[in-house]
Amino acid sequence: MRSAYLEQNSGATAGVQKKVVNVDADITLTNDDSGKVYMLSATGGTVAVTLPTSLEDGVYYKFIVAEETPSNAITIAAGSAIVSFVGLDVSGTAASTAGTQVSNVIIGTSAEKADSVDIMAAGGEWVGTVLSGINGSVTTS
Repeated sequence: MRSAYLEQNSGATAGVQKKVVNVDADITLTNDDSGKVYMLSATGGTVAVTLPTSLEDGVYYKFIVAEETPSNAITIAAGSAIVSFVGLDVSGTAASTAGTQVSNVIIGTSAEKADSVDIMAAGGEWVGTVLSGINGSVTTS
């Protein structure tokens, strides 16, 4: 049955795994990296993740903090103010860049292991969400 193909329990998608990339140094992403999960660590110094400047709708990345309280800041950089975000922390505090796009998403040293950023290109900008266990550990500029 066609509708059952995408159902989680249908078995039709069994064996599908995300491509995981461990990052502990600066990295520049391409549109071909779409769909990958980036495990972020900053033990060797600050880390810059540079997003593609040529946006293709549907390009998607997931970033997960891999270390408990990162040693240094991790910046996800778009190159210009084309990022719109909504964030939520464990206390229920919400934040948004709606109406004021930003250039950078900064994961600070107070972040926790498993804090995450999901970002997707849509309509000529990056849109995404942040989920964090610590209020204020992920900021923007």
